[in-house]
Amino acid sequence: MNLLNMRVGSGLDVHALTPGRPLIIGGVKIAHETGLAGHSDADVLCHAIMDALLGAAGLPDIGQLFPDNDPAFKDADSLALLKQTGALLKENGFLIINLDSVIAAQAPKLAPYKEQMRINIAQALQIEAERVGVKATTTERLGFTGRREGIAATACALIIKKDN
Repeated sequence: MNLLNMRVGSGLDVHALTPGRPLIIGGVKIAHETGLAGHSDADVLCHAIMDALLGAAGLPDIGQLFPDNDPAFKDADSLALLKQTGALLKENGFLIINLDSVIAAQAPKLAPYKEQMRINIAQALQIEAERVGVKATTTERLGFTGRREGIAATACALIIKKDN
């Protein structure tokens, strides 16, 4: 493997919290009084990871691939979109080396769900769960996440282009 073929990408996603929607993060449905507003299931973690992967590969971002004005993606399962993203990387000759992510949410506490999130993401991308990092933090009651108005996620991806 040529180390010059290694690529790094970053992703960020934010969604507002709203009543009447399920809270889905990393493909895990979490019991909470509010969920995330969005065209799809609004899974901030999957969205941030998708953009990190796509950015590293130099491919279009999720807004271009899965536009929020396309009825085909209304209430879409973000794990399924993540799976499509992984397949697109594979089609373009990329291997996923490692993913790392952080979810910023004042509530709910996400520690009990992090391992299942890792497993869900790894399965969608057909990689080992040990190559997926998921962390969660509060923002010490600062900003929109601290005021419980929304949840944010960031992700970093390391991929490599296969030698021909």
